Amino acid sequence: ATPDSTPTPTPTPTPTCNQNLVTVSASTDKAAYGPDENPLLSLKVTNGGAMPCEVNIGTAQMEFVVTSGPDRIFSSKDCQANSEDMVKTVAPGASETANFPWARNRTLEGCSPIAAKPGGGGAYYIFTAKLGSKASPKAVFQLN
Repeated sequence: ATPDSTPTPTPTPTPTCNQNLVTVSASTDKAAYGPDENPLLSLKVTNGGAMPCEVNIGTAQMEFVVTSGPDRIFSSKDCQANSEDMVKTVAPGASETANFPWARNRTLEGCSPIAAKPGGGGAYYIFTAKLGSKASPKAVFQLN
């Protein structure tokens, strides 16, 4: 006869968030910046589902993009040395936020050198936060 063994329950892994239930939003810490102020760009991901789920908010999935009209000014991916995964469990209705202080610099794909700086003097810029295949609504800010 073999002794009765009680099976050890296997913890259920937290599922990956359904992309259709996740919202990505972009914001800046101010609407307008003085000549010596650097914008703080924020990407917020919210779980719109009914269950906790995992979302990768690492630099492997995340991108901070600044444009001015058709002109692509900056992308956090252009000069990124390493991309990393950072998986967080997000409760239903809860959010995770990642902040990126933008040094008011321009970048090119592949990190080619560029001397030009984004213009100030009241120019408006658009910040879009991207997470994987999802992009946020646009956040508009002004550089003086």
